[in-house]
This record gives sequence, structure tokens and C-alpha cells, in this order.
Amino acid sequence: MATYRVTDSREVHRPDETSIRYSLSGPDEGPTVVFVHGWACDRTDFDALTRFLPDEFRVLAVDLAEHGESRSARGTWTIEEFARDVAAVLDAEAVTDGVVAGHSLGGAVAVETGRLRPERVRHIVALDALHYLFLFGAMDEEEAAGLLQPLRDDFAGLVRSMVEAGSPPGTDPALKDAHFAKMAAVRQPAGTRAFEGLVAWDMDAALAAARQPITVFGVRDLVTPEALDRLAGRADVVLVDLGSHHFPVESPEGTAALIADVVHARAVTGTPAGG
Repeated sequence: MATYRVTDSREVHRPDETSIRYSLSGPDEGPTVVFVHGWACDRTDFDALTRFLPDEFRVLAVDLAEHGESRSARGTWTIEEFARDVAAVLDAEAVTDGVVAGHSLGGAVAVETGRLRPERVRHIVALDALHYLFLFGAMDEEEAAGLLQPLRDDFAGLVRSMVEAGSPPGTDPALKDAHFAKMAAVRQPAGTRAFEGLVAWDMDAALAAARQPITVFGVRDLVTPEALDRLAGRADVVLVDLGSHHFPVESPEGTAALIADVVHARAVTGTPAGG
């Protein structure tokens, strides 16, 4: 059963008129979990999930620049710059030994946050992220151009195709419509530029540089053998059956149990969950 958690809304300021809003709940001394939302989403995706986490957890949920309640006038929209948004929150809250969990694009941001703040991040969790090889991983200019053209020609159509691609057979159409409506309403140009930043991100280089253990919770019907091979030795991939690509929203209790297992496993044994 979900428990009520007192949540505080806070803000940290960065250059280029950037204000990053985030939520905080739980005791100051508790194990810290930091949530980073996916492309064209916001921190409210983790509201229900947070209520299912153990009461002793300190939980932060961040709105990346120009998503949710965060605002920015900057011109740089790389994954690395989004990670600086999260790092600013970690610094403001003096986080040490935290677990950073990112959904979709947020998984890439979590990896980069770990690179920026290795002294503050001890484990990275990717919630249905990193295994989409058509997005995560180096590509040549022709491949990148082909992927980005629909973004510029028909943004809503691209969002719809992304939702469909992340929905296993049998996914409730109403859920898909809800995910589409939220993502299609993302503030611009951040929505477009964030997708461009994701395409430009070099996952292989980032994973090679990350010091922390990485756990990927991937939707069983969506993870390919090629992705398992690509991530072998670099991430602990755990296949889950909790819904679509947006399972943290659809199955908050089950996702909270996965996160709690990672936190507790790391705290007790120092090894990744599933390892």
C-alpha cells in the first residue's frame, strides 16, 4: 500500500537564466534516490512511485531544463548539459552515496551525472533506457539525419511513433494516448533539441567512462538479443514485465520494489541487484 509522504518543492539556479525545480521527500539521513524523467516528460512521472518507496528513503525528483516547472534560456541541449542540471541538485542537497535512476533519456542523463559527480553517485539505474540501440550509441551523419528528419517534419507524428515503439502488444490504447498527449505538449525548442542531444550522445564512450555499477530494467518484450550483447559486461540487465516503456508510471508499486532492491542490495552487499 502506498504511504503518504510530505514533499517539498525546491529550486536551484544555473547559468543562462536556468532554474531547476525538484521535489524532495523523506528524512535527510536516509538512503538517497534521485529520479530523472524521460524525453518530453517531467518529474510528476515519479509521484506515485515515490509513495511506494520505504519511508526511510530520501527521494529527489528533478525537472530537467524547460521540462515541467524548470525554465532556461540556454542554447545548449546536450545530455551532458542536462546532467549538469541534476548535478546542481545533488550539490545543493549535499547528496553522497546516492542512486540516480533515469527513465528513457533520463537513463543517459543518469550515466552522465555519474561521470560528473562520481563522489556523489554510487549506482546508476536505467529504467527502460540504454538498450534502444537505434537511439543509444554512436551513429554516422547519414543515420543521424535520417532519425532527426521526422523530428523536424512532424513532431507529433514522431512522438506517436515513439510511444507505439515502446508499447508491447496488448498495451491499453488509453495509456498510449495519455503518454502521447503529455509528450506532445513538451515546451519547445527544448523537446526538439533534447531529442537531437540524445541522438548525438555517445553511449559507448559514456559507459566506458562510468565508474559506478549500472542496472538496466528493460521491458522484456522490447529488449533485443543485440542489445543484451552490446551491454554485456557494462550493465546488469534485468528484464521486467510491468507494462510499456512508461512502466514507472503504469506500475509504480512494482517499479518502487525494483528501486528499493537496488538500494538495499548496494547498501548491504556492495553488488548490483541481480548480480
